[in-house]
Amino acid sequence: MKQPFDFIQLKANAVRNKKAYETLYRHYNGKKIKHLDEDFAQLHLEVFAEIDCLSCGNCCRGLGPRLIPTDIARLAKALNKKEPDFISEFIRRDEDDDLVFKTVQCPFIGDDNYCKVYEYRPKACREYPHTDSYNMAVIKKATIKNCETCPAVYEMMDRLIKRKAQELKTKKK
Repeated sequence: MKQPFDFIQLKANAVRNKKAYETLYRHYNGKKIKHLDEDFAQLHLEVFAEIDCLSCGNCCRGLGPRLIPTDIARLAKALNKKEPDFISEFIRRDEDDDLVFKTVQCPFIGDDNYCKVYEYRPKACREYPHTDSYNMAVIKKATIKNCETCPAVYEMMDRLIKRKAQELKTKKK
């Protein structure tokens, strides 16, 4: 199922909705915080049943994952390269002194959005967009920022805002 995504509009909408996202997180305070993880877990399943990552690939084209030593070792081995050669060819240190790919666009994404090293991909890629994580409150800033890049995260946040608004209306009655 191919879906066209307007990434410029996605980012503009996410930036415009930032205050609403912040307000949403404030509704999950105290004892309600455990419901945040439950709500995201449910939405993660719902939204990824509808959105095919292969129809997007925006994360692979616009976000550079932070690489850890085990990622580098795994990727080098998968490509039959010695680690120093792999590092020389593909890796640099960014302004935070993190190891990242030399290019923002992943060097292993194909034109069809398939990852050429999918089985060996970095931990950050395996876990992205982190919406099935526990303790979503801890990664609030990253989740809100990911709304600008990932249509699935944007959709989850949109649905969550609508559900919370409906709950508030129901409580007022």
